[in-house]
Amino acid sequence: MVIEFSQKLTQKDFILKKEWYSSNRLAKRQVLNEKKTKELVKGIEELFEAKVKIPRIRYGYTQTLETLINEEAYLLAKYLRAERKAWKPRFPDLLLH
Repeated sequence: MVIEFSQKLTQKDFILKKEWYSSNRLAKRQVLNEKKTKELVKGIEELFEAKVKIPRIRYGYTQTLETLINEEAYLLAKYLRAERKAWKPRFPDLLLH
C-alpha cells in the first residue's frame, strides 16, 4: 500500500519545511503536504482494518490485520522467552502480496 501510494506522488504533493537543527544551522526538508498526509494515514488505517481469514488465537475465524500483527508479536515474544517451543508465522501468504 505504501509503495503504491508513493509511486503516485508528484512534486506538488510536497512542501518545503525549514527547521533549526542547532542555534546556528537552518535545515530544509521536504514533507508531504497536509492533504497527502491525510490520504496516507487513511490508507494505512484501512489496511490495518482489513479482515483476513486467519483464525484468532482464542476464538473466531477472521480478524483484522492489526489484530493479527498483535497476535503474532505476542506469539513471537512467548517463543523468545522460551514459553513456546517454536514459532511459525500464521500468515506466510500475506507476506508475498
